[in-house]
Amino acid sequence: MYPQQVHGYLQKFFEENNCHILNNNENYMTIQLTIDMDKKIMNRPYYWQYLESTNGVPSPAQLTLITDQNKMKDDIKGEVVHFGSPRLSQLFLVTKELGSFVQMFEKIGELETNVILTPWLGVNYKVSYYSDQTKEMVYSLGINLIRGEIIDGFHESLSQVELDAIMTGDAFQLPFIIKPVRGLERLDEVIENIIQKDDHSWAEEAKSRWKKDLEVLEYFYEGIENKPECYELEKMALEEQYKPKIKLEIINGGLFYKR
Repeated sequence: MYPQQVHGYLQKFFEENNCHILNNNENYMTIQLTIDMDKKIMNRPYYWQYLESTNGVPSPAQLTLITDQNKMKDDIKGEVVHFGSPRLSQLFLVTKELGSFVQMFEKIGELETNVILTPWLGVNYKVSYYSDQTKEMVYSLGINLIRGEIIDGFHESLSQVELDAIMTGDAFQLPFIIKPVRGLERLDEVIENIIQKDDHSWAEEAKSRWKKDLEVLEYFYEGIENKPECYELEKMALEEQYKPKIKLEIINGGLFYKR
């Protein structure tokens, strides 16, 4: 997940959760959190308990997030966010808690008439490769539910579109021809194909390290006919540590009606 992808995700996340973006530079952003969002991500329960018990005036936090530290020219103090960072992982979890599926419509200007909106199914996938090392990637796929066209980078394509939870203006939404369930099946096929074609040398390298550590374990217990229970436990621990595993999960998704 590249810095611009992280930036786009953060922008969409805070906008959709009604947090005002005070400063949106291409490499960082400053956000005024709402009370609800402050409670969810800032980890200061005692502050909110005290305010509620004393009827105090709430002051939700402002947050500055740096998405590309290498391109920062100004001396901006903030929290560096990248794929795999605790803050981004936290926001993924909050997204799941708030609802993993949405329906959004492109906003239509007051002077625009008879605008036709086409339905798209968009899904953000997280692919994790596990062994004694971990590699995680995010893919954002979208399928046009009229034509069947599939694009990668769908989330990034939405960054240029102003969306709303209700359809606005003089617009007409086309009914989908491809059912969302079928669309999801086709996107699942695409992401599985991406995984199959990926470089899986990491798995062979993990097996090689596993074999070496197993040889060391066998050396220590060489000549012992009735091996103790700890031998089996250590052997199982090595398998758990090194055995290659692939995990595919959906972060979130939705129906998006846009031009």
